[in-house]
Amino acid sequence: MLFDLDLVQSVYRDLSNRVEKARFMLGRPLTLVEKILYAHLSDNALTVYERGTDYVNFAPDRVAMQDATAQMALLQFMTAGRNKVAVPSTVHCDHLILAQAGATEDLNKAKDQNKEVYDFLESVSARYGIGFWRPGAGIIHQVVLENYAFPGGLMIGTDSHTVNAGGLGMIAIGVGGADAVDVMAGMPWELKMPRLIGVKLTGKLNGWTSSKDVILKVAGILTVKGGTGCILEYFGEGADSLSATGKGTICNMGAEIGATTSVFGYDEKMSYYLRATGRTEIADMADGIRSDLRSDADVYLHPEKYFDQLIEINLSELEPYINGPYTPDAAFPISEFAKVVREKNYPVKLEVGLIGSCTNSSYEDLTRAANVAAQANQKKLKVQSEFIVTPGSEMIRFTTERDGILASFEQIGGVVMANACGPCIGQWKRHTDDPLRPNSIITSFNRNFAKRNDGNPNTHAFVASPEIVTALSIAGRLDFNPLTDSLVNTEGASVKLDEPNGTELPPNGFDVKNSGYLAPPAEGGTFEVKVNPASERLQLLKPFERWDGRNWNGLRLLIKVKGKCTTDHISMAGPWLRYRGHLDNISNNMLIGATNFFNEKVNLVRNPINGEYDAVPATARFCKAAGVGTIVIGDENYGEGSSREHAAMEPRFLGVKIVLVKSFARIHETNLKKQGMLALTFIEKSDYDRIMEDDVIDIEGLTTFAPGSTITITLHHSDGTTEKFNVAHTYSENQIEWFKAGGALNLIRLRQNL
Repeated sequence: MLFDLDLVQSVYRDLSNRVEKARFMLGRPLTLVEKILYAHLSDNALTVYERGTDYVNFAPDRVAMQDATAQMALLQFMTAGRNKVAVPSTVHCDHLILAQAGATEDLNKAKDQNKEVYDFLESVSARYGIGFWRPGAGIIHQVVLENYAFPGGLMIGTDSHTVNAGGLGMIAIGVGGADAVDVMAGMPWELKMPRLIGVKLTGKLNGWTSSKDVILKVAGILTVKGGTGCILEYFGEGADSLSATGKGTICNMGAEIGATTSVFGYDEKMSYYLRATGRTEIADMADGIRSDLRSDADVYLHPEKYFDQLIEINLSELEPYINGPYTPDAAFPISEFAKVVREKNYPVKLEVGLIGSCTNSSYEDLTRAANVAAQANQKKLKVQSEFIVTPGSEMIRFTTERDGILASFEQIGGVVMANACGPCIGQWKRHTDDPLRPNSIITSFNRNFAKRNDGNPNTHAFVASPEIVTALSIAGRLDFNPLTDSLVNTEGASVKLDEPNGTELPPNGFDVKNSGYLAPPAEGGTFEVKVNPASERLQLLKPFERWDGRNWNGLRLLIKVKGKCTTDHISMAGPWLRYRGHLDNISNNMLIGATNFFNEKVNLVRNPINGEYDAVPATARFCKAAGVGTIVIGDENYGEGSSREHAAMEPRFLGVKIVLVKSFARIHETNLKKQGMLALTFIEKSDYDRIMEDDVIDIEGLTTFAPGSTITITLHHSDGTTEKFNVAHTYSENQIEWFKAGGALNLIRLRQNL
């Protein structure tokens, strides 16, 4: 099925002219990122923007939402005063399916348990002209790559791994639901002009090494926040040699280094993939403007002149990598990993191997892993670990089943799960005799934060390519190196796995009997969307209150977070996904995973009013009921991880006024701003240490709030002493209006009703 051909035609019709105007205005050759961004300026407001400084209004081509985040995004959109979305938009039901027994049983159970939510999403999609992908259709990012992504486009999505579409030369950015509401309501979308990191790839992948290893190495170089505020552009002969889906894998995991997004220039591999997925017309158009869908020649010749940072990787020399545990940037080449396992005393026994997810579920990925699985059968090796496979879409599942690929996994005891996120996001009912036992698992997913996959804080989760995951699952040991080590088979012979072979695209083409897509009806505006007032899963929203026009005095500390605090710590997924459409109920998970600096315990903080210790949400509710505003203090890269705006909406709902941290992850900072909260950072990071558990806190500077203005914190300690220091903010004029209005949605509603 070919979607949105008229949209792509419209973008391509104007692209060359807009690129030429931007090149003339900047007076130099352009990178691909600059071409796409300047071609998508809102109202074509062409001017020179400074990277990392200027806020810019853009006009994205489309919006994509997954079911967990779509609930809150669409509940917000329902209050925006529009009858139809302003740009093509889609909803994908992929997050709420629990992996437990297998594809058919799990999918049927999910449809039954989540019927209320699915019915709501289907009806609200029909009402507002949104394309709907039913449960089982596939993971949002794989479905987008197969159907909607196109070179030179700009899209946003309510999931941090929206960036996957960069594998087809698209600038695709993960955002919170409030940002999606902006775009669906026809408003400009604001983003600080990103800095640019160039990644030059030379040579060619060989042997056990795959595209996954490129991003695993880059994660080790840049760390989990090294890409913050930046877009990575990959180029070079090595980049052109990678498959489109391999490029997607690299872009997908760019979210783990904090990057705004990542992108590759258009090439033959992308053209092949577009044609293989039924989009020949788009490939023909892209071929006709190929030079506009890549950086200018001088950028490739002299990249140091055009990028803010440059990284070079020789693919011919690249080793397979294994990253983890607990953070995706702990990167180790496989030749060193066994030593690391011994030195750090990681559990050597590998209990589970999992492949697939939105990151690595392409035809190429699965054929390479299946080749390793088939070798295990041929060489009479018995697989030692539990082995789980998650196809990325119904098209991938159907095609790989037809071609015998899934059978190769099943022959070694692999279990094929539903086409959904599953264990990657904690939607996994793991088979274990002890949910708290220290153990090791390995996945081809993208994230490995503590408790991310199975809720066990003692699970050591490692990330690698599908073929490495498969090989280690066959060995059943974390310290096995398939490049050098042998295994003893059932006949007592020593055998060695051969280098995997895979197929980039199916020789007989992709096929699918039922894609799971439901187009919105032409008469959508007549549909009534109903939400049961007694529902525990869905709740209509009430607008947050406007700022009262005064400085804030007498705030109290809710929690001072110590160490890593991702969106999983702030608003857990797993079983909490069922409440993603009910703000009151899901707020009961607010910050329950964060470590309290003062007692180093999780979900136990001092109530500043009565001095007793209680759970974070309960304490926040107590303070809110008493009319006492609260403040959250955080450490570095606060809000790392998912784009989930619930991590911003919950504190806002429970009376938190300010989140003050050493540094923010980009999406979370924006989400806080969108909800009308103050997102502030320490100028002197040592000021973090000044804040005491029982402080009374005053905030000055709100009445003169402006871009670049000073906000002052005054701490009144219990011993009668006072300390004062300034903090920083990054609010633009437009974002300050969000704050004053009580949230961006309030401002949208006001403008829609003018």
